Amino acid sequence: MNVPDNIILVGFSGTGKTLVGQEVARLLGWDFIDTDGEIEGKVGKSVQRIFAEDGEPAFRVLEKGALSDACSTDHRVISTGGGAPVDQENRELMLSRGYVVCLDAMPETIYGRLVVNDSNPLTVRPLLSGPEPLERIKALKSQRREYYSAAHRAVATDNLTVEQVAEEILRPFRVLGAI
Repeated sequence: MNVPDNIILVGFSGTGKTLVGQEVARLLGWDFIDTDGEIEGKVGKSVQRIFAEDGEPAFRVLEKGALSDACSTDHRVISTGGGAPVDQENRELMLSRGYVVCLDAMPETIYGRLVVNDSNPLTVRPLLSGPEPLERIKALKSQRREYYSAAHRAVATDNLTVEQVAEEILRPFRVLGAI
């Protein structure tokens, strides 16, 4: 196994893509790109505001552009939004431009990370707003399962530290002496 052009993290919100991605990038000495952060910087408003003011379809167009830009250069660790792999063109791009790792967690873990442990509950992800967020997490995870399963590898993050998840992502490359 050779060193990939990029490492691309997919998975549901709250699985650790941003923090883990930053750690993997640090360990490799690569650039870190968060596509949601890139969108917010370009548009000048939060993902939550984009969803509220412009709607999900407008956000998905922005997301496709941010992902394309992120994948245009090598030696990047790219954290994607939770819904990015739902789009077939996005999945194909990611699979062709890097080693795609799906970070996963149980719905209860995600709920705890996004809703219970959030210091500002008003920052709950747009697709989780409304009543019964735990049930919404379960439903969305189920809907997205097939898209997440296209990843080259999956890593469960429930009981691991950020550093342990990062090492788990890099383990196959270390074992083969590729990094």
